[in-house]
Parts: sequence; C-alpha cells; structure tokens
Amino acid sequence: MSPALDDLLDLLDLEQIEQNIFRGSSRSAVVPRVFGGQVAAQALVAAGRTVPADRTAHSLHSYFLRMGDPGAPIVYTVDRIRDGRSFTTRRVVAVQHGQPIFHLSASFQTYEEGLEHQAEMPAAPDPETLPTAAELLPRYADRFVDGRVVERFLEARAAVDLRYVDEPPYGTVGRPREPRSQVWFRTVGKLADDPLLHVCLATYVSDMTLLDSVLLAHGRGGWAVGDVVGASLDHAMWFHRPFRADEWLLYDQESPSASGGRGLGQARIHTQDGRLAITVIQEGVVRVPR
Repeated sequence: MSPALDDLLDLLDLEQIEQNIFRGSSRSAVVPRVFGGQVAAQALVAAGRTVPADRTAHSLHSYFLRMGDPGAPIVYTVDRIRDGRSFTTRRVVAVQHGQPIFHLSASFQTYEEGLEHQAEMPAAPDPETLPTAAELLPRYADRFVDGRVVERFLEARAAVDLRYVDEPPYGTVGRPREPRSQVWFRTVGKLADDPLLHVCLATYVSDMTLLDSVLLAHGRGGWAVGDVVGASLDHAMWFHRPFRADEWLLYDQESPSASGGRGLGQARIHTQDGRLAITVIQEGVVRVPR
C-alpha cells in the first residue's frame, strides 16, 4: 500500500466522540477548500458505522451547502431515521464552525436475490495502455493559470490511479466536443475486504471528474485554466453490485444538460469484467467568469 493511500484511509477513519457523533480531519484539495468527495465519503463512513454489518449501502443522496474549511475538523452527526427488516436509513449532517456544510441521506440493505438486468458496458481501451496522471498532466502545464497546479493535482490524487481514455477538458480548450468522458480508476494499493470501505472510496473518487463532460460540450478547460468557476451542488449514487475500489473501474460520464449557470453530469461505473456497479448523478455550478 502506498503512503498516499495510507493517508487517505486515515482521513476516512473517523473518530467517534459520542454516540452517533463522529469527527473527521480535513485537508486542502487542489483548490483551497475541502474536496467534496472527501466530505461525502466521510459522511458515508459515519452513517455506515451505525448500521449492522450485514447491511450494505445501496444509495446516497447529498447536498453541498457551504465551502469547507480545510484547516478545521468536521463533525458528523448521524440521525438514525429507520431500521426496518430489510432497509436501514441514515441522515448525516456535516458541521464546521457551527454551520452545516453538507447533508447526506443514505440507505442500506440486507442482501437478497431478485430480478437481474443491466446496461451493457461501453467500449473502452485497456487501462494499462493509457498514460498515468504523472505522464499526462505535465503535457498541459502551460495551459494552467498557476504553475503549481500540476504538482497539486498529483499530490491530491496520489492515492488513486486515474487514467483518462481521451484528452481531459484542459487538453482540448476552445474545441467543443461530445459531452462525454471516460476514465479508469483504482486505488494505488490493495484494500481490506470491507464493503463499506470500497463504497466510500468510490464515493471519494466519483467527485473528481464527473462535471468534465459539461466542460467538453463548450470547449472549456476548467477552473485550472481559468475559463470557468464552479462547485458541486448535489451528488447522488446508487450501488448496484459488489465491486472493489482497488481493481480497475470504468467511469463512463456524460452531460445531458447545462443551463442557468448549472451543469448536470451523469455516469455509470463498470467493473473491468463488465458488471454495472454504480450509477452517479451530480449537478454543479458552472459559470463563465465575467
């Protein structure tokens, strides 16, 4: 396991300070605020620690309310909404400086047999044939407004091996293209056999690239290029089938709409052998600077 992955797992290992109350540390992301995927993953950890071990997460719905302060801890309060025979529901509020910054509802279910069908996995190249972030990012260093962006990107994503199938938004600035993006990802190192851990790490990664497809439709490079400003507004995920976050997952993303200063991204995550593991939808603020 890499030191970066160790650090990320420490970040997700919340301190329990009271029944139903947990505290998490925080750190700066590529931008000087708490990374949304971190807050979502920590909130799901908090919810999961109040749920029986035989129930796994099958969905989450969340809202980003305020920008998080990376210099302060985050307190997560869990409300035990329902404990049914098959389903368990939890609500989590993340608080900093006395104010809620994030709200999550998550549902957990005991395993059961049922009807089965799924969307087919789209075509994608072998992830091992694609450039790593360390190989890809320096190619575009001259397009970023801050010369330290490459270093900050690599540091922030060091725990995850994330590889673009096609050029990222900052690689095709000024050339609108189909609003679709694919990336392969997995953690840099093996993980314990804990289903909640794998779900939380997929949640963490899911916030990294989902709005790329919005940018691609308009030939925008993103905040690092300086031609848009934005932030996540909400985030929803459905976990369909078991998967491992330390094995390759294909994140197939597209944007059906952008309007009113907002952009919508939707995605499916497949395992390398073709099983549909997760569906993700997110809306974010995407504004052109004036």
